[in-house]
Amino acid sequence: PMAPEAESDLKMEIAHVLTMDVVEYSTLLITEQSRVMAELTFIVKKTERFRRAEAEGKLVRIPTGDGMALVFFDDPKAPIECAMEIAAALKSHPEIRLRMGIHSGPVNPVVDVSDRSNVAGAGIDMAQRVMDCGDAGHILLSKRVADDLAPFPRWNPYLHELGECEVKHGRKISLVNFYTDEIGNPNLPQKCHAQRQRTARAAPTPSAILIGSSVLLIALLIGLVKFSRLAPNRRAVTPANAKSIAVLPFENLSHDPENAYFADGIQEEILTRLSKIADLKVISRTSTQRYKSKPENLSQIANQLGVAHILEGAVQKSADQVRVNVQLIDAQTDSHVWAEKFDRKLTDIFAVESEIATKIADTFETKLTGSEKHALNARPTENPVAYQYYLKGRYFWNKRTANDFKTAVTYFEQAVDSDPRFALAYAGLADTYVLMPAYTAARPRDAFPKAKAVAQKALELDDTLAEAHTALTMALARYQFDFTQAAREFRRAVELNPNYGTAHHWYGNTTLIALARFDEAIAEMKRALDLDPLSLIANADLGRAYLCARWFDEGIAQLRKTLELDRNFYVAHWMLGQGLEFKGLTNAAIVEYENAHRLDDDPYVLGLLGHAYAVSGRRDDALKMLAQLNDESARRYVGAYSFAIVYLGLGNKEEAIRWLGKGFQDRAGYEIGFIRVDPTLDPLRGDPRFEKLADQIVPPDLK
Repeated sequence: PMAPEAESDLKMEIAHVLTMDVVEYSTLLITEQSRVMAELTFIVKKTERFRRAEAEGKLVRIPTGDGMALVFFDDPKAPIECAMEIAAALKSHPEIRLRMGIHSGPVNPVVDVSDRSNVAGAGIDMAQRVMDCGDAGHILLSKRVADDLAPFPRWNPYLHELGECEVKHGRKISLVNFYTDEIGNPNLPQKCHAQRQRTARAAPTPSAILIGSSVLLIALLIGLVKFSRLAPNRRAVTPANAKSIAVLPFENLSHDPENAYFADGIQEEILTRLSKIADLKVISRTSTQRYKSKPENLSQIANQLGVAHILEGAVQKSADQVRVNVQLIDAQTDSHVWAEKFDRKLTDIFAVESEIATKIADTFETKLTGSEKHALNARPTENPVAYQYYLKGRYFWNKRTANDFKTAVTYFEQAVDSDPRFALAYAGLADTYVLMPAYTAARPRDAFPKAKAVAQKALELDDTLAEAHTALTMALARYQFDFTQAAREFRRAVELNPNYGTAHHWYGNTTLIALARFDEAIAEMKRALDLDPLSLIANADLGRAYLCARWFDEGIAQLRKTLELDRNFYVAHWMLGQGLEFKGLTNAAIVEYENAHRLDDDPYVLGLLGHAYAVSGRRDDALKMLAQLNDESARRYVGAYSFAIVYLGLGNKEEAIRWLGKGFQDRAGYEIGFIRVDPTLDPLRGDPRFEKLADQIVPPDLK
């Protein structure tokens, strides 16, 4: 036994414990037991979380015969991150039926029977008891650990409270089940299920209460049946959901199919006016455009978009006459709330848009501020010709191809030529220029200064344009690396238009991720998806945010979800390739990079392919990618980052850093703005030359 003086000097420390064991281990043959434990040990030691903690001296390992306990110090997230990595790896080993438990609590140093330093204490004992409540596949947490994780968007959606469960000596502990679509066991643990059955059998059931309850229940059921016969499709809608709407694409009834731009423009302008009302939830155009053809199942669309109401419309334009038909539909009951028809002159189109938006706001009984009332009634230009050029510009901008961006620029320029005070047209130009480096291989030095200039011009004319503030932030963050000012502009954009999903998306993706503020970034990007759930790029960029945060399993899951929306979205393929490569699955990553390259000739993908070839030992193929990048750069702009990562994969760090420096000189912010967080660049961290370059892009005081 421990001496009294040793007990008084006992040093206690809070540790974060992950325990695990193989279910029904004792039923296995001896040879199988040895094989299973060897495989499990290999998987655990290969996890990134295990390796990092061990390298930092922040981990103690305790074998337990049929499993092990991992005791982490200083980082409460370490056990759950390690558990997720283990669970993901075990998907390839269904024969290892593992359960895990996590708790944070006090431990103290001891000397074990082998005269080795070890740890023991209540923290480990409680983690063991938490684990004992689970079945194969379960990752169970004590309530204390779950409460620490709950405030963070990364963890909160996957925490499922189980209530109390009785363990040894009649003690009860509060448990939380952790599971995602990919890992964990969503079923109620058998021990919890059995305990609930015992409690139910033991509960008193006085006959008077039972009879009274039965009568009340029958009465309620009769009333419910009567009500359902009167309104068979009626479902309760909460007030918050009731103030939500999706404006579906308007049908073009004009004889001239080229007037499709006008129908699209009316839809977008009504949506834009509504989106500036903070009391409403308005779905972004990117998601609603998927329902271009006249939809049949409105309730299903409403569920997919997370709204209670749908606005449908049709536009007919002939010379200077316009007819607009709209109908507001309660998607829960598939019934018309109201329908209106407007026959006006083209010069009155803003009044029509304003009347429709105002009627919707009145229907939902929204509380309008003075600025919101102004936004509903705004007339962005008095020149109908300029407005039509603007609508044509937006029509082509929304197509998101290289040639269509160039066409959009032409129309936006014609709009500002027709009305030099047309702020929205300048904002359209800014939106186009900031995306050109990504979509048209334009040089950042050619595109971003133009974007900044026209965005500032738009704001000189109208400081309330969220679109112009958002475009300006892209130039500030991606070109000037001025993340402080970019954050201010993003916040202003969201204040002006709380339903502008692009502002939330770009704020998270360009600024917060670059600063390694991952929880905030992911929260912003999830808000963007709430407003634009079917946006391919927003879904993919959320996956990349997870990857930069080193939450590889979540990133891979999100990118697979994106590809379910569109298997031909090449960006999601190359991002998924990165996730697989970061997990060590290089051959699978190469398949995704090659898929992306088949779908689009973006030279950025060639760099990713070259890097993957190099790290997998295919040196000759990597050198071929370098040669191909050189050939491409003779005909169009190729970012220096692509050369850098191929050289890095080949082990030439000096050339990699030189090319990254060239990227900084090119102001290629999309590629090297993530220099602090990009896992591909991890082999360079700690090199003084690399750290000096990183400090120039993201100063240490901003991290």
